[in-house]
Amino acid sequence: MLEPIFFLVISLGVILLGAELFTNGIEWFGRRLQLAEGAVGSVLAAVGTAMPETMIPIIAILFTKGEASRDVGVGAILGAPLMLSTIAFFVTGIAVFAYTAVGRRTRRMSVDHKVLGRDLRSFFAVYAVAIAAMFVPYKPVKILIAISLVGAYVYYVRQTFRCCVPSEGEEIGPLHFHRRAEVPRLRIVIVQVLFSLVLILGGARLFVSQVTLISFAAGISSFVLASIITPIATELPEKFNSITWIRQRKDTLALGNISGAMVFQSSIPTAIGIAFTPWMANPHVVVTGLTALIASIFVWAEITWHKRLSPYTLLAGVVFYIPWLIFILKSHS
Repeated sequence: MLEPIFFLVISLGVILLGAELFTNGIEWFGRRLQLAEGAVGSVLAAVGTAMPETMIPIIAILFTKGEASRDVGVGAILGAPLMLSTIAFFVTGIAVFAYTAVGRRTRRMSVDHKVLGRDLRSFFAVYAVAIAAMFVPYKPVKILIAISLVGAYVYYVRQTFRCCVPSEGEEIGPLHFHRRAEVPRLRIVIVQVLFSLVLILGGARLFVSQVTLISFAAGISSFVLASIITPIATELPEKFNSITWIRQRKDTLALGNISGAMVFQSSIPTAIGIAFTPWMANPHVVVTGLTALIASIFVWAEITWHKRLSPYTLLAGVVFYIPWLIFILKSHS
């Protein structure tokens, strides 16, 4: 048991290093392409760091056989948006208070409410359709729904890039791979981003493998592993990236990284699940989907009505996660 724990710690260090390089590199990439902060956080950063949790259901559904593998894939697909809308927001809120306590920032968050509001509305639309697809009995209709989800994400990306205005005044630290350059070359920026993604993917894969070993040794079921443990492991990149940006007081990037990943996770991997699995409703998947929607609506309400976001609202994510966790554990005990 000591060896998996040792490698678990190593994997966390690798992910943390990759997240630091990624956040720094993706900001410079967006600056060189004259992209807005919202587009960088909600699309580039979100998709880049969503790769670990996206590959798990793809491999489980498309490249492995058996009902257990299919259950792992569906559990990972549904668990990712839930984890982002609850624990990821909660950890980000904790980071705000932690960095305020050490004098790195204040509790007041500066978030572009238009960017975050659009992300959450897009998430509601695609995820609600994905849940409704579980009650559709005809496979051809499900295939059309899957295609529509992919199209919806393409439209979301297009609108995100079109509506956001580049912010030239935002300060960015020196590129880690070229610290002496005032404006680093684009090819060096790309090399750093790609290298950081390799670290994040490698670290997340190592983390998942060690968590799997520990969970099996502890006698945890495959569904619990897929819907609880695996999403926690694979969502670490988003959490580390967001914590890094919270420390730098770049709140739109921090929250957009999470909300953009929610849109991606509820459309592309979900479309694969709808198209290549039975995608049938049961109490566990319905409760998981509804919990993710309700938790995100709580954040959306403050953004929409008050045009701001409080870290206290982010902390509420754990309030939605704990009852869901108790329900899942009791139903599989």
